[in-house]
Amino acid sequence: MLGVHDVRFLRHPDGRLTPSIELRRDISREIRRFRPERVLAQSPEILWRRLGASHPDHRAAGEAAVAAVYPDARNPFAHPELLADEGLDAWTVPELWLMAAPEERVDHAVDVTDTVGYKIAALREHRSQTAHIDDLDTRIRSWAGATAERFGWNDGRLAEGFQVVLIG
Repeated sequence: MLGVHDVRFLRHPDGRLTPSIELRRDISREIRRFRPERVLAQSPEILWRRLGASHPDHRAAGEAAVAAVYPDARNPFAHPELLADEGLDAWTVPELWLMAAPEERVDHAVDVTDTVGYKIAALREHRSQTAHIDDLDTRIRSWAGATAERFGWNDGRLAEGFQVVLIG
């Protein structure tokens, strides 16, 4: 749907995810392998105004991703098997962007007006999670419109909001 051809499944249990050391190691492995300049992850905090965005699995994945970005992936002593067995050197990610963060923490918006249709189509493909939502298009556009307005974009544009964390 989105043109992505390299997808990694970490094979942790759906509905029972925890921010375990094993999940942190597995995310650190992918960071060290791909050496990204930016990691996009779920916020580990609860978004009370839209609780569905804060599913426990999402928050656990966010918490593990934050720990993988800092300190795990950059620390050569964390998960020593990644270097010893797989040859994956430590890597420092300069930016961490958290989605579905509490509104008071969202400090950056990205204009998605021209691409929101792709997001909606991709979510529709995730049938087990969205088949029951008849108004998905309306919900997504409403949330994106509210985010744009919050950032002073009052001309009908749509935005995704992020909490940007710069890693020193």
